[in-house]
Amino acid sequence: MKVCWQGAKLLVMILLVACNQPVGDQAGVANPNRSSGSAEVPGSQSGDRGSRILITFLGDSLSAGLGVNEDEAFPMVVEGRLRDLGWNVEVVNAGISGDTTAGGVSRLSWILRQGPQVVVIELGANDGLRGMSVQMTEANLRQVISGAKEAGARVLLVGMKIPPNYGSEYAQHFEGIFPSLADELAVPLVPFLLEGVAAEPALNQADGIHPNAAGHLRVAETVMPYLESILRDLEVSRPSPGS
Repeated sequence: MKVCWQGAKLLVMILLVACNQPVGDQAGVANPNRSSGSAEVPGSQSGDRGSRILITFLGDSLSAGLGVNEDEAFPMVVEGRLRDLGWNVEVVNAGISGDTTAGGVSRLSWILRQGPQVVVIELGANDGLRGMSVQMTEANLRQVISGAKEAGARVLLVGMKIPPNYGSEYAQHFEGIFPSLADELAVPLVPFLLEGVAAEPALNQADGIHPNAAGHLRVAETVMPYLESILRDLEVSRPSPGS
């Protein structure tokens, strides 16, 4: 499905201004995560988390919840809903506004030191909006996905689209990065994070791109089935007590 966003040029300019913040290692150190608990993840030093499953969202302003309260960002909404369903999970929101896939590469080792069982990769939107090379974006995402898998984490890749004013060829190539990598590296894919949210005024902030609180609820609904599937698979693959 192609996305047709009204006023796309203006919205992109607004987003680029809003996301013009330091990214990469320096930003990651200043605000390494936003989780429901403390910045230090319990049990991450010893690697013994019992039955609790640590889910880390490695993302940009969409994951970080730019413009909404911390607990309204969709990763934290997902945590609450999964817990309501009986899953013993903890979510670390490692979203940083303005981050790119290159920033994700630079932050990956820090993310993996926490020992997440699941890593949700929500990066690439800023690459596309800045007109960065599709090949470079793809290579960076491949490195992040492969690194997380090699560390033993399950990966959920989140697909993105960009407004068509960048040219249909570039937009199509950009959109194609995500399903191509999902097939190549055998990871599940959320086809489009903002499905049902993009271009819906009632679900977005004044910039027309970042979801409001209601929009984050919709995004959480989009992501939930994929995470539940991963959690069920993890549950089946875990050794039984005493084995």
